[in-house]
Amino acid sequence: MNGAESLVRTLIAGGVNTCFANPGTSEMHFVAALDRVDGMRCVLVLFEGVATGAADGYARMAEKPAATLLHLGPGLANGLANMHNATKALTPMINIIGDHATYHRNYDAPLTSDIEGAAKPFSGWVRTSPNARRVAADGAAAIAAARTPPGQVATLILPADTAWNEADGPAEVPEVAKRVRVSSEAVKDAAKALRSGKPSMLLLAGPALRERGLDLAGRIRVKTGARIMAQTFVGRMERGAGCVPVERIPYPIDQARAALAGLAHIVLVGSRIPVAFFAYPDKPSLLAPEDTQFSILARTEEDSLEALERVADELGAQSVPSQAAKLAPPPPATGAINDASISRSLGALIPENAILVEEGISTGAGFFASTWNSQPHTWLQNMGGSIGLGMPMATGAAIACPNRPVLNVQADGSAMYAIQSLWTQAREGLNITTVLLNNRSYACLRHELANVGAQNVGRKALDMLDLSRPDIDFVGLAKTMGVPGARVTTMEEFNTEVARGLATPGPYLVEVLMV
Repeated sequence: MNGAESLVRTLIAGGVNTCFANPGTSEMHFVAALDRVDGMRCVLVLFEGVATGAADGYARMAEKPAATLLHLGPGLANGLANMHNATKALTPMINIIGDHATYHRNYDAPLTSDIEGAAKPFSGWVRTSPNARRVAADGAAAIAAARTPPGQVATLILPADTAWNEADGPAEVPEVAKRVRVSSEAVKDAAKALRSGKPSMLLLAGPALRERGLDLAGRIRVKTGARIMAQTFVGRMERGAGCVPVERIPYPIDQARAALAGLAHIVLVGSRIPVAFFAYPDKPSLLAPEDTQFSILARTEEDSLEALERVADELGAQSVPSQAAKLAPPPPATGAINDASISRSLGALIPENAILVEEGISTGAGFFASTWNSQPHTWLQNMGGSIGLGMPMATGAAIACPNRPVLNVQADGSAMYAIQSLWTQAREGLNITTVLLNNRSYACLRHELANVGAQNVGRKALDMLDLSRPDIDFVGLAKTMGVPGARVTTMEEFNTEVARGLATPGPYLVEVLMV
């Protein structure tokens, strides 16, 4: 058994049975091992950013890490943006990165680079295997690192000779630590703030946005009158009928400041102190009022669900109703296409048990409000801000949950960062309906241009935000990669084609021409 096979067997035994791959020469022994060893699903992608983004979506839904297979430093570089997003979302991921043979590095061959140096800012754990007999143990350590709460990106660098030389066999994965129980003081402080009679709020993130966490937060809200909100961007949230509806902190600073105005206490439940996404001239970085007091009920690595249980017990809130949403979606919109009509129709069309991957950027900002009483569904978003995650994340989510429909609401500009995802969706026959919002621009940046106070803006600057001349034919692009689709210009067409995509096995793309 060589080092590559010992690693593949270690990954499978450790519960890592999906690999998103874009391999090269230095990874060929790992590729051969994937062929020899049963139990690993290998998914070919055409760009490394698709691999890392798909691994992110997979792990969010499967609740365990997938592996990626990347080719040396440049392959890693292509995947770094979505590794950044995974890091911000606390997603467990294992990157296997091939490198030159240990004895070949000294010759400065064309693909030689500092892979560890490039990986460290985007990984919680990085290691280079020194020899074939260490590969399996290093792989086991990578699995344990990725799965350590709250989850992190683990990067294992595999020099070519450590993959082809003789190894001892697979290694056992060390026991992974469980989430830490919060202190009694944290529970008492949170309960004191919530029962103080002053305006207070629970700010939720992570596992607290699943069904049980939302239920407990809803009961605490009814008992105390405290508000509940989620962070502006969420890694995963359960929504729709049967779930307690929760609003998110708005993205624009002025709106966020208004939403948090007057709060005396904010209790952080797996969340962080809310800050602005960017700095703007003459605007604050912190979104809450300056005199707001913060209580940390649960940090990201701690057990936020158990903490909410204890706070609910402390407040006597377990017996009160949580006020979950009733199923009452709006009827589909008709007439002209605009942000509001798309939002309304999406609320009507989301199928039961769907996974909604939202990277709508400017157009998608209002979609949240119309889906709170839709069919039960899971909502995934980009928490890292590096655009181009939506289509890869939908790909990974569909592989993790093959029996659930995936609806990817996708902006046109960010779609072009990882459009190759469509090819993988077609090859794997994934049940993904992509709603492609084509406004032929980086529309959100037009708003940002004004927000940052840029002066004397002319044609040269505006051209940097324009995606026309030529217009991109997304239906045509999808067709070349094996994905059928249709272009729509009215809401009646929108409703028909989105329903067709959701009812059709395999991937489907609906290009929505925005005014």
